[in-house]
Amino acid sequence: MHQSFNSFGFGSGSAGESLWEAMDQLRSGFEKRAGSRMARGDVRAAVLALLAEEPMHGYQIIREIEQRSGGSWKPSAGSVYPTLQLLADEGLIRAEESQGRKTYSLTEAGRDAIAEGEGKAPWAAGGGSGSESHSRRGALAQAGFELAQAAAQVGRSGSQEQVQAAVDTLDEARRELYRILAQA
Repeated sequence: MHQSFNSFGFGSGSAGESLWEAMDQLRSGFEKRAGSRMARGDVRAAVLALLAEEPMHGYQIIREIEQRSGGSWKPSAGSVYPTLQLLADEGLIRAEESQGRKTYSLTEAGRDAIAEGEGKAPWAAGGGSGSESHSRRGALAQAGFELAQAAAQVGRSGSQEQVQAAVDTLDEARRELYRILAQA
């Protein structure tokens, strides 16, 4: 364990400070992965699937995707709005201005595209490329993020003994994760 964590700073400085820095790096990595991106086609499929149910504005679409994916996928406005514009340019959706915001809805061509199989919801079982795998990875990333937060808290406010106990616990957790992989 000590060998593998030296690159995170466990081998230098005070143990609490080093643990905090290492867990902060780990937490940052999990934060990036927890909101990971899906393929451009998945954003398109998700937008079409949602608009097949009811008209929505852009931020509703973003929130709905996040909710339906169990929080494992929250597309950015920078991926949703260009997709909406592209779908409008293709004639699959239309935008109507109401109360200062654009509400998007399917056109007849959009309904035809849905009927032909386009717009299968990526968060649905069997829908979209790798959606089940993405959801599992999202859950793992979230668990890792929460573990990193707890470890960082021990590093910031724990005693020397508590920090050492946390290091021992993380070492055992790492070994257990490798045991899980070895069973496959």
